Amino acid sequence: MSPRTTSRGSLKERRAVIAAARSLCAAGLIHGREGNLGLRADGGLLITPTGINYETLKPAHMVWLDSKGVAVGSRQPSSEWRFHLHILAARPEINAVVHTHSMFATALACQGLGIPPFHYMVALAGGGDIRCAPYATFGTQALARHVVKALKDRRACLLAHHGMIALGEDMDEAVALAGEVERLAEQYWRVHLLGKPKLLSATEMKKVLKKFASYGRQPGTINSGKRGRSS
Repeated sequence: MSPRTTSRGSLKERRAVIAAARSLCAAGLIHGREGNLGLRADGGLLITPTGINYETLKPAHMVWLDSKGVAVGSRQPSSEWRFHLHILAARPEINAVVHTHSMFATALACQGLGIPPFHYMVALAGGGDIRCAPYATFGTQALARHVVKALKDRRACLLAHHGMIALGEDMDEAVALAGEVERLAEQYWRVHLLGKPKLLSATEMKKVLKKFASYGRQPGTINSGKRGRSS
């Protein structure tokens, strides 16, 4: 793939992706050059480039791809651009994709484990559990297909022997969900130390999902559809 040089994606959008990447680094969810972030922009995908440390990433380094994967920019896109494009094509309500190799989510994924409903906050990912997609070599069409399937009716999934993906209507939402999933992964790992995890029923998780659908709404405001940690 030889990127063209005409710029696509606004400066504001490019800066938003870079800020999100650095916030993930600061939170310990991304280290060095691992992981990648993508944002729907100009009818295509604005994605982080391959092989650049996020602390030195500049707006001009970002890469835009059209729906067929043709790149525009001075750099090569992340090797995972395929699953970003597949996700955006399958999920028109999603505009941001975050992929990390965060510690606890990846530890579970390396055992082929998803996150079952041990805690009601698992519903933040959109369903009664967080699935683990089967393993496929990074950057392949096979992995992209596995990812889209694991994300059906969900906003997050784990990737076997790899990491995790979190989605959002915007980049802030995707970053926040990535943090929530990592926290849940750590809690689930710790619960395993105490013995066989005790799980909530499917009926209870349906109740939680219904409550989450209206959580955060205030009189006289427009609901954004975003969910946050409840209290």
